[in-house]
Amino acid sequence: MIIIDGENLTPEKVMAVARDLEEVSLSGEALLKVQKSRQSLMNLVNSGRKIYGVNTGFGSLLNVAIKNEDVVRLQSNLIRSHASGFGERLSDIHVRAMMIVRANSLCKGFSGVRPELIEMLIFMLNRRIHPVVPRFGSVGASGDLAPLAHVALAMMGEGLVTSGTETRDSGEVLAEAGIGPFSFREKEGVAFINGTSTISGILAVEFVRSLEMFQDALSSAALSFEGLRGTDKAFTSWAVESRGHPGQKLVAEIFRNALKGSRNIKNASTAKVQDPYTLRCIPQVYGAVLDTLEYARKVITIEINSVTDNPLINGDDYVSVGNFHGEPVAFVSDFLAIALTDLGNMIERRLARITDSNLSGLPAFLIQNSGFNSGYMIPQYTAAALCNRNKVLCTPSSADSIPTSANQEDHVSMGTNAAIKLIEINDNLEGIVAIEYLLASQAIEFIREPISDICRKLHGTIRESVPELLEDRPPSVDIGKIVGLMRTGILRKDAGRFFQN
Repeated sequence: MIIIDGENLTPEKVMAVARDLEEVSLSGEALLKVQKSRQSLMNLVNSGRKIYGVNTGFGSLLNVAIKNEDVVRLQSNLIRSHASGFGERLSDIHVRAMMIVRANSLCKGFSGVRPELIEMLIFMLNRRIHPVVPRFGSVGASGDLAPLAHVALAMMGEGLVTSGTETRDSGEVLAEAGIGPFSFREKEGVAFINGTSTISGILAVEFVRSLEMFQDALSSAALSFEGLRGTDKAFTSWAVESRGHPGQKLVAEIFRNALKGSRNIKNASTAKVQDPYTLRCIPQVYGAVLDTLEYARKVITIEINSVTDNPLINGDDYVSVGNFHGEPVAFVSDFLAIALTDLGNMIERRLARITDSNLSGLPAFLIQNSGFNSGYMIPQYTAAALCNRNKVLCTPSSADSIPTSANQEDHVSMGTNAAIKLIEINDNLEGIVAIEYLLASQAIEFIREPISDICRKLHGTIRESVPELLEDRPPSVDIGKIVGLMRTGILRKDAGRFFQN
């Protein structure tokens, strides 16, 4: 059970709800804050004060006054009009992440919503009723208006949802679950859609995926290091620590542990002066990726525990503020995209080296009787294609801004597009890492000296699913099997203390 209180949500908790279907509940303290905020809002409304999005229009229509009898209907009109997304739907995992982040933000007690709104979100999460949300439509400022409006539309019983394996009318599914459609009242529509929860939800999920993939990339690199008979001299602690970056120092320590006891590496280190960069500079490059991940964790954690709607209510005061602007998480989405793309670039260059007999000293394309057999020639092509795709995708979305709402919203973050791109970058990186696992495991077959215990265990686990390549077979099947192993987490588990530093 994940208990939300507006203060203690983490990317890992978001992932537990989104991917692992952990149930959610609202803390008692948060409930009291929400009730107090709602009462403050209603006091302001009853006093006749003009409040943006409550008794005014939205965006550039902010100066249009709304009649008292229309203030409730205004909120449902807002949701219907803003549900204007386009394109392939977001996965249920990403939609669940949006929902838990939105609920957590609203329960901080500055948004003026009723507890029933948050409870409706929690009900849908716990009953696994997932709104259908087209992936495109948000510019990442004034909140993720279009995607969150599609969630709200489903809460009203008017949109589509997935329930089990079916896509159905939301009203029917809610009725079967024993609950009626939610009716958004004063400010609740604008409070719900005016926030960064789509960017932040997707980013939280993709951050956890990135971290898991980074751990697998360390393991696959260690296997390649054994297969290419690298020298660990470059990982010497005093030399690495002469440069102060924490990620670099940690990755070097991890590799010293991963290669400990390897007779293969010890003998190679005696014979070699230095390695090419894709081996020698693993601490420097992977360490920079790790430092980027740690920076991303900090920003994401702040954002998913923040209030991001507008206006905000605090007692008898209310302020139109710009917390809905997605720039902090837009930058992080783009920063992660760049770091993960370059991680894939480095892996692909090792794959080119490991399949080139002139550079590796291994049989051409990692198979005996090459020529008759092509071996693992083409997986490197696949990795190259995936790297090329990621290089295109990592162009920063946040470098662009297209004004909206008749220039009232004249600078936007494009952060949602940045987060969406990160999904595909991670998908592609997963394939690149799986290919390194595959080819590095095959390279190990030609190493005659003992390798480290950690690498031996990793190799053994892969061999339980993917046998040694003795004659040509479709590598795509082998890659798919390793992706399956990666998704179970067993290879990260096999690494043991490798990742406990």
